[in-house]
Amino acid sequence: MTGAPPALVVDTSAVVAIIAGEAGADWLSSMLSEAERAVIPAGTYLELGMVLEARYSVAATGLAARFVRDAEIEIVEVTASVAERALEAWRRYGKGRRPAKLNFGDCLVYGTAAELQLPILCTGEDFARTEVPVLRPTPLAPQ
Repeated sequence: MTGAPPALVVDTSAVVAIIAGEAGADWLSSMLSEAERAVIPAGTYLELGMVLEARYSVAATGLAARFVRDAEIEIVEVTASVAERALEAWRRYGKGRRPAKLNFGDCLVYGTAAELQLPILCTGEDFARTEVPVLRPTPLAPQ
């Protein structure tokens, strides 16, 4: 066990890192598989599909759907409350506004994590510059 929480919100960056075999992919996979519940906002699921298909072209058609299904990630709706939290995230941490530089998909992940009071599984520094808990690989994370 690597210390995964019972539930988490999955960011696009974590899935891309796993699929691409980037540094920390094994650790991210472990966290995802050990969590009892993993969710991704519907809008971020769309972003994931767009990122994968842009990166891998025709070969990625359906890749987001297969990954989410196989990893048992629940696609959750963006409620009005989540949208309000996401908008607040953009005001506080939006790209071009603050060092966190959250984009549209990031704001949805943030809003979902804040609403459900769950940590975010991600890579990079952006979410770490907010107050929501993050789970991300570090140079010391097992590979």
